[in-house]
Amino acid sequence: MTLQQEIVGTAMQMAVVSLQPGQTVYCEAGKFLFKTANVTMETRLSGPSGGGGQPQSGAAGAGGAGGPGGGMGGMLRQAMGTAMQVGQRALAGESLAFQYFTSTGGEGTVGFAGVLPGEMRALELDGTRAWFAEKDAFVAAESTVEFGIAFQGGRTGRSGGEGFVLEKFTGRGTVIIAGAGNFIDLNPADFGGRVDVDTGCVVAFEEGIRYGVQRVGGLNRQGVMNAVFGGEGLSLATLEGNGRVILQSLTIESLANALRKAQGGDKQGPTGGLFSTNAG
Repeated sequence: MTLQQEIVGTAMQMAVVSLQPGQTVYCEAGKFLFKTANVTMETRLSGPSGGGGQPQSGAAGAGGAGGPGGGMGGMLRQAMGTAMQVGQRALAGESLAFQYFTSTGGEGTVGFAGVLPGEMRALELDGTRAWFAEKDAFVAAESTVEFGIAFQGGRTGRSGGEGFVLEKFTGRGTVIIAGAGNFIDLNPADFGGRVDVDTGCVVAFEEGIRYGVQRVGGLNRQGVMNAVFGGEGLSLATLEGNGRVILQSLTIESLANALRKAQGGDKQGPTGGLFSTNAG
């Protein structure tokens, strides 16, 4: 069942979702705005793949040890799966719980929004490709879409800044994401196969796009100038391959720096970049 949704607004968009009877959508805690009276709301620690993540589907685990007939062993495995999900989200700094909304007694309406001024986008998953998004980009999704955490390992993870933790969406259905500022869609294949961007500008990209981190220049005079006075630090994100990429025009760090300046608490100094004292 396709999720009927409309993204409205300009500078601070929101998604208005129309639910058919029995249809369920879930969101990250803190992204809910409003609902009609015939839409039930339930908060759960488990995601859709964590057993019990789809309140209306009693057959989700049927035929397996974790299903209704799995007994105590099935309940234990389900509890351990939920605990692993919660622990993974806690380690990634994500919300620990999800809120589920199900329409009863007719069509219902639910509203969601991100937490920063900017755009929203509805992505349609067909089961063949996953999508990856920056931390906190997730807003809401159908219960047929599975939410997971992907950690960038090794050198990429240590130097990737915002790119260390990624949200991963698999399955079939609609997932709604949000970012800061305006969005631009591009395909690295249209630009010679690769684009280099500020690590905070990456909103989301399709599976098949290779995400990495490269040093801004070498350890020479120009490299030091880029890092110290360019405001980018030592690294840029690299996106390679053939697939959709969504970038945002505003980074959380730049927004935080602007707010600090407005409040007279700018600790960046005149250079920013490598000498920045911003802990975020």
